[in-house]
Parts: sequence; structure tokens; C-alpha cells
Amino acid sequence: MKGYGKLITCILSKLKHLSRNLIYQILSYGGSCFHIRPETRGIYFQTHIMIIYSTRLMLCSVCPWSAPVENGDSEMTTEETWDLKGVEPNEEEPGGGPGGDRGPIVVEEILEEEVLEEEEDVPIIPKVVALPPDAPKKEHVNVVFIGHVDAGKSTIGGQIMYLTGMVEKRTLEKYEREAKEKNRETWYLSWALDTNQEERDKGKTVEVGRAYFETEKKHFTILDAPGHKSFVPNMIGGASQADLAVLVISARKGEFETGFEKGGQTREHAMLAKTAGVKHLIILVNKMDDPTVNWSLERYEECKEKLVPFLKKVGFNPKKDIHFMPCSGLTGANLKEPVESCTWYTGLPFIPHLDSLPNLNRASDGPVRLPIVDKYKDMGTVILGKLESGSISKAQQLVMMPNRHTVEVLSLLSDDVETDDASPGENLKLRLKGIEEEEILPGFILCNAENLCHSGRTFDAQIVIIEHKSIICPGYNAVLHIHTCIEEVQITALICLVDKKSGEKSKTRPRFVKQDQVCIARLRTAGTICLETFKDFPQMGRFTLRDEGTGLCYHWGC
Repeated sequence: MKGYGKLITCILSKLKHLSRNLIYQILSYGGSCFHIRPETRGIYFQTHIMIIYSTRLMLCSVCPWSAPVENGDSEMTTEETWDLKGVEPNEEEPGGGPGGDRGPIVVEEILEEEVLEEEEDVPIIPKVVALPPDAPKKEHVNVVFIGHVDAGKSTIGGQIMYLTGMVEKRTLEKYEREAKEKNRETWYLSWALDTNQEERDKGKTVEVGRAYFETEKKHFTILDAPGHKSFVPNMIGGASQADLAVLVISARKGEFETGFEKGGQTREHAMLAKTAGVKHLIILVNKMDDPTVNWSLERYEECKEKLVPFLKKVGFNPKKDIHFMPCSGLTGANLKEPVESCTWYTGLPFIPHLDSLPNLNRASDGPVRLPIVDKYKDMGTVILGKLESGSISKAQQLVMMPNRHTVEVLSLLSDDVETDDASPGENLKLRLKGIEEEEILPGFILCNAENLCHSGRTFDAQIVIIEHKSIICPGYNAVLHIHTCIEEVQITALICLVDKKSGEKSKTRPRFVKQDQVCIARLRTAGTICLETFKDFPQMGRFTLRDEGTGLCYHWGC
């Protein structure tokens, strides 16, 4: 064991090009297995040193659970209401997000008799550079790619990365060779976003992929959401950070129908994007070059005619909010340049269309609101999130809610580029002083001390039942998705029904609500969460309630 330790120390001492603060984890059992993970200034890569004989690997996972909430709770005390700013969280309720220490640890043993050494590829990561002080900032726009599994979201994302120069040709050729060796010739473009080996082997996106590209006027962040129904919570997390959504559908015979029928993710993703606050939706009709389609206008219009009535029902305005365009992710046709095979389409290709969209209205002079997406340790505590409101600068004092920790910003990175200040819409990495990484959960919010966000467990909200088979009564349990927070929730009381057309409220309390109805209800979460009124912060005052058993449920604002 001591010999291995000296070997590791020697190897680490040779890595002169790395940050001096190497964070490494040595996972050992019986002194036979080592895994070293250096991290440098927010840039991730891994180097594996494997010395393995017959080993026993211990896998641990935390099973989160929440205390049950009694049914019929319709009264609300001063301590429970979210109307009070800066409510101190209960010690037994650590916060509104997954991963809290609220459950037993389940330990599972796997016996490995023979493990072969293998070399792991180190992903190519752009260098972190500082912008000149006088360089003008382009508008940041987050674009989430959504749609049914195998519609071609990751392939289109990879093609865009190549067309905009973010992925080199030799890198793409390397992916193509590796994909061909695994009999996955058409998957190589998606590997630019699906960097996880499991995702590459199965051809399915699991986590929300993230990549950047720039046009003449804007800076775009691609959020590649998983299409499989098992990973809908990850898709919701991506949609909550998006400024606009791209719904990818397949024009191939049978594939569009599979995704659009009940149970397909085309419908659910479109509804979830709307409830997450996405106002502009671009529909990419992909695989138009397929032999079963061959750039057919008839097939294009067929997909369009089926989809538009549904999108209208969800809440999108067909004339203002949605835009259709044909494309081929595999060949790149109509993504950057027009395609000769499609003479009937006269609009702009996809990338020029993105560049032509009007700028978004954002409040840079408003209070600071930064929902936490993730966190880790690297020369201190580092958090990741999208700045929804206000501006943040170096050395600024902020408050982490709902725990009310005062923190100081030591450094900022906007899309991996060092900067001294940040504006709304930017995706940030902040290195903080005054708080430990273990004290932060996804769903916490960074605020300025002068204007804290609301926090609590009980609140009233208007809810639209979009799609749910059975009736909903007080005591109904669901999963709440609000900004970056995921929390168990219960409807404790139904206060009134709301007329869709007139907005008039009923004078009596309903005993139940059903699909297509609008009501005002009282909700109670298992843990303390951060939220705002829909009027003040629409992006933090709208939410989605999801029934894990039956799929999509409903939404709306506080």
C-alpha cells in the first residue's frame, strides 16, 4: 500500500501543467484499487491509474425520502406561510432539492474477479481565457433541444458544433472511426454532446448535455435534454434554464407517430417546455433526407397539421410562438446553409434564424436571483447556475437561501470564460467564500442581502390540469419541479375553481378537480423551498407538478 502511495505521489508531482490545488479521490478496498480524479479551476477531466487484481467494489447510493404530510391540512400558520421572507428552515427539513441527507444509505457489493486495464480518453476542453475589459458582450441565449427518443437531438447538436467550428474535423473523424468499430456509424455526431461512455454505448442521452456556439450577434448554450421517458426529471431541469426550445421530430415513417401518440415524449416535452416558461418554440422536422421521406412537402405538412392543434391546446400561439423548418441532422442540411433538394422551403436555415430572433428583455438592475443547478469543491466551493435577474460582480457579498448563509464571490466564469461581472441570462460558475459545498443543495438560490427571495413550505397557487386521467382531491401527492428544485408536495386544500374565459372564481370550495379545469389550491412541500410570486418573477413563480405513476400532470404560478 505504501509503495502504491509513493507511486501516485510521484505521478502527481510530474503533472506540472495542472493547478497546484489537485483534488483527488482515492477509492480503495483492500489496498488494490485506485481512482484519481484531478480537477483544475472548474475544468473537469479524469486520469485513471488502475492497479486491480481480484477486488470487491462497494457502491453506495442515498435513498431520499420525505416525511408524510397529513391529509386535509387547509389551515396555514404564520410560521408556515411562504409570504415571510427569509424563513429559517427547519433543522429536520434540509431544503428543496434531491440529494439531501434524509434517508438510509443502501450499500451494494459487486464482486469483480478480473478487471482489465484500459485507457480512458481525455475530452478536448477549450482553454479558459479572460475577455478584454472593453470587449462587448454578446447576448446569452439558452436553447434546449427536446423531443422523443431517437428523434435526432444529439446528432443535430453535434452537427451544429461542427458547423460553427466548436468541434474540429479531426475530432469528428475520430468519433466516426470509433463509432464504426462499434457498428454505430450514424451515432458519431451525437458523441460531441454525449461524452459519457454509457450514453455512447446505448445511444441514449441521460444527463442534460451542455455545449456552446456563437453567431454574429449572440452566444448560445445548447442544452441537450434526454428523450427517454425514464429521464423526464432531467429534461425538466434543462427546460427550466432555457430561453427558447427546439422540439425535434422525426419525419421518418412511423417514428413521428410513435413519438406523438400518447405515451410518446413529443407531447409531454412540448407541455413541459410550456409549463417551464418557454415562450418561443422552434420545431425541427428532422430526417427529411430519409428514403421514406425524400424532402417530401406532403410529409412535412402532415406532421405539421397533426402537431399544431396540440401545441395550440398546450398554450402556444401558432402565429407568434412557433416556427417549423425541415432539416437533416446527419448531413447538416438546412442547419447553416439552404438545401437545394428543398426548394419549397423559403425561410432561413436554423442557425441564421436563431441569430435573427429579437433580444430578450432581462432585468439587469433587478434583485439577484441565481438558482443553483450543481456544486462541487475546487479551491473552495463552486456553484453552477443561470443568473435569472440582477448582476453579480467579483468580491460581492450575497446570501444563500433558504439557509441564509452570507457568502463572498471570489471569482466568476461565464461559460468557462473568466469575467469580473455577469448579467442576466449568463450561465455562471462562482467560487464562493463563507459556505461549504455540503451545505448547498440544488434548488437553493443566491440572492442579494437587500432583497431576499421567499422561502417556506406552504403556499397557494393557480393550477391548470393539462393531462390527468383521474380526479384530484385534497391529499393528492405529486412531485414539484420549480426552477432547479425538485421536491415532494401534497395538495392540502382546494380553495376555488377559476373560469378559463372570464377568470371568475367560484364561491364554494370544490371537492375535486379534473382534466382541463383551473383551480386555486393550497400546497405543502416536504422540505423548505425557495420561490417567488408569478407576478414578480415568472421564471421562479411557475412550476410543474408531475405524477410519477401516470406521467404528466399540470402546472402554474404562485
